[in-house]
Amino acid sequence: MEDGPQTVSGRPTRQFVPASPAASPGVWRWRGELKRALPALWLFAGARLAGVLMVTAWSLHLGRHPRNVLGLEWDGGWYWHIARYGYGTVVAAKSGHGVVYNDLAFFPLFPGLIHGLNTVLPVGPVNAALVISWIAAAVAAWGVYAVGELLHGRRVGLALAALWALLPHAVVLTMAYTESLMTAFAAWSLYAALTHRWLTAGTLAALAGLCRPNGFTVAAAVITAAAAHLWQRRREGRPTVPRAWVAMLLAPVGWLGYVAWVGLRTHDLTGYFRVQSLWGSRFDFGHYTAHMFKHLIVGHDTLVVYLSAGIVLGCVLLFVLGVLDRQPLPLLVFSGLLLVIALGDAHFFTSRPRLLLPAFPLLLPFALSLARAQRRTVVVLLIGLAGFSLFYGTYLLTVSHQAL
Repeated sequence: MEDGPQTVSGRPTRQFVPASPAASPGVWRWRGELKRALPALWLFAGARLAGVLMVTAWSLHLGRHPRNVLGLEWDGGWYWHIARYGYGTVVAAKSGHGVVYNDLAFFPLFPGLIHGLNTVLPVGPVNAALVISWIAAAVAAWGVYAVGELLHGRRVGLALAALWALLPHAVVLTMAYTESLMTAFAAWSLYAALTHRWLTAGTLAALAGLCRPNGFTVAAAVITAAAAHLWQRRREGRPTVPRAWVAMLLAPVGWLGYVAWVGLRTHDLTGYFRVQSLWGSRFDFGHYTAHMFKHLIVGHDTLVVYLSAGIVLGCVLLFVLGVLDRQPLPLLVFSGLLLVIALGDAHFFTSRPRLLLPAFPLLLPFALSLARAQRRTVVVLLIGLAGFSLFYGTYLLTVSHQAL
């Protein structure tokens, strides 16, 4: 074990005794963890493979290449361009209104990994992006399962991973987007924080901060967890844990580093936020979101907009349930900040559900109920969720023209 006692709420985590002296205890422990997670990973892989097959079939029906649909739509095209040519592309929107699309808005880890993989294994940037996204999605599903199992047992872990795989916007997890990569780092960083592996938690939080603008939420969760742990030890008169202090310093390095680099490149300390505002994205404390809800009540809009509003409201309700269930503080901080960002942003209303994809702890109340339900109820519910998720994901990518 890396960083001291491994407990959650006073309950020790499982330990695995190595069956052979040829392998270290750590190796055998992870083999055991993976073996227990395999049912959840098979469920996740089956759900997402079905989604890819549906997108492929309908894309071919429409005369579009399914690889391009998954790898080059919306933000995927920007990541492809950065991976191939580096930063420096600035495009003024055809509609005017002062909107300027600058590729500095996109964080560097994903395009960097695409470039690196394509250099080592020249399969093309689009294929490299999809390979990275799919592997990251599997690692993320394992982490989601691990957090659920750690807190409430194997059935809840399995239910949590299945629900995350069947979210309405889960198709994004198989696209050339960064949500799967960020969630992989976030889930395992939160797991490490819950089990007091502070250096691991801080390192993974720093990497999450290099994935996306909202990646700083992982750092905030780790800092909160470490601070609470240190405070508790101080109250009990126990010695401090230096690694917790290191984690607090390390966690925000990735996000702050990229924002600082953009500031140097644009010769403006607030350069990154100016780039975002020129895209039309800024934090307005929910004014635009409130306007959209009013518009949906008194007016009318597309199916995607209404479903986006419903998903956002559902996430708010699930967060309240998580607070009432007394979820661990780092999970509440992580999910709560993602909600604040999604509700407070002033652009791309239909992207809100995608921004909330990494917020898997929101699903814990639902997973707890599902784990207690009868088997036939679970089967019927999961089949219904799968049908909706697969058809809606295909609709989003191949029929709808709303921003993802």
